[in-house]
Formats: sequence, structure tokens, C-alpha cells
Amino acid sequence: MTDFRGAFTALVTPMTESGEINYEGFRRLIQFQITEGIDGIVPLGTTGENPTLDESEEDKLIEIAIKEAKGKIPVIVGAGSNDTRHMIKYVDRAKRMGADAALVVTPYYNKPNDDGMLRHFKAASDIGLPIIVYNIASRTGKNIPTSLMKEIAKFDNIAGVKESSGDINQMGDVIKEIAIPRNAAGKKFWMLSGDDSFTLPLTSMGGDGVISVISNLLPAKVKALIKYALEGDYEKARAVHYELLPFIKAAFIETNPAPIKQALCWAGLPAGPARLPLGKLAPASEAILKKAMADLGII
Repeated sequence: MTDFRGAFTALVTPMTESGEINYEGFRRLIQFQITEGIDGIVPLGTTGENPTLDESEEDKLIEIAIKEAKGKIPVIVGAGSNDTRHMIKYVDRAKRMGADAALVVTPYYNKPNDDGMLRHFKAASDIGLPIIVYNIASRTGKNIPTSLMKEIAKFDNIAGVKESSGDINQMGDVIKEIAIPRNAAGKKFWMLSGDDSFTLPLTSMGGDGVISVISNLLPAKVKALIKYALEGDYEKARAVHYELLPFIKAAFIETNPAPIKQALCWAGLPAGPARLPLGKLAPASEAILKKAMADLGII
């Protein structure tokens, strides 16, 4: 099985000022990530603005990601939908195009009950590609409690979870009740933080890494944080955590990915504006983001 341990970047989708995708810029961002030593990439997630992408754009982005990264680092393709039929199509596409795994988010807006949730993730598992469950109640309106995650984790191709519940107790429960027993049985369950601010707490409890937003700009720093934490060198890990924390806060001062795209632009990397309905950052937000970058010596 592919190793999903370490620092993974939830890639932005660079745009032109007119709102078209900058495909060459996307290629450059992937090359930057690989050069900086990132452990894997995650295109077509929320950070990649997948709600605003059409299927032809998604196809091209996956094609570029696979071409640039396959055989070098794992590619986890965002393949979620609140329509199970569409999700099946997207996971199948990820498999056919050569992805190492698919990231499947909890169905949003329609808020399924436990039976619907189980059948949704069973359908994802049945495609035959490793599935990373994405649990983010703040975006979907529905948390996956540990009891339900235990049942989902029993499906053959459920490889792990991107945990963005914001609940450190729940994260600990998932590690203790699902990841540790599965790992002991020889069937790895990868536990990845979906929040940059929880990277250190999660890995210190036995988690495997992070799917990060700030690593779009700081892949080497995020990887160093993960490396120190997984090695048990918490003094060095804490130093990096606290160094990054002001920028982490600034990167989420408004809805992701608007702040990180602005930060990338200021740093001279291709990003461009976010597509509507995400708007430009407020001047006060820009000032906070710029100060956090200046404190890190980026600008």
C-alpha cells in the first residue's frame, strides 16, 4: 500500500485575473512542492476550489498532477460530492487516471443519516482505490462520530481519515479506537490532520501527518514539523509550530483559499485570485497576512 505518512499539500488551483485556470502555473506549483521535499499532494480539494471547477478543468488538473508527481510522491485526488452517483464517477476517474488515492468528503448540505453515510462510503470503497475520508463538519454540516467512523473503516479500501472536526478529543478517540487496533492487525489506517494548527497535537497523539494549506507556501517548514514530531523530537517540533502559528492564523483569517492564494502571489508564486463567490481580502485581513509573512521573512 502507498505510504500516506507525512506532509501533504492541499494544492491551490492558480487562476488568471480573468478567472481562467493557469495550467502552467499549476505545473510550476507541483514542481515547487517536489523540489521542497513534500511527501504528497492533494489536488481538487476545497483549497483547490473544486466547487467552482467544471469536469474538463478537473480532468486537465488531474492529468498534470499525475504527470508531474506520479512515481515521485503520492497524489490524492479530491473526489467528493453530496451526490453518491457523482462521487462514484469522480473516484473511478481518479483511479483510471492513476491517482494513488481519493479524498472523499462527508456529503454536504443534505446531511445523510448513518445508513446513508455508510452506503456512501461503501460505494467509494467498492471502486477499488484507497479512500481517505474527509471529516469536516464546519463545511458539510455533518460530523462523523467515532462510532460511525469505526463502521466506515471496516470497508476494504478505506485507508484513513483527514480529520478536521476541530475536536481534539474525537481525534484521540479515532487514533485509540480505530488506528491503533487496525495498525496492530497489519491493516494501516492513516490519521491525517486537516487543520494546520492541529498538526503537532495530532501527531503527538499518534497521528501520521497533515494535509496542509500553508505548505502551499512553506512545504519544507511543514515537512520539518512533521519529521520532528514523528521522530519524537518535540522540542524542535514545538519550535517550528510556534514559528508557524501566526501565519497559520493569518492563512485562515478569511475563507480558505483566498488568504493563501494572496500569500502565494506576494511571494512570487502562481496563484492569482480566487474564483467567485470568494472575494478579495479585506484591507485589514491583508495587513495581518502581510505582517505574518514579514515576520517569517517571506516578504
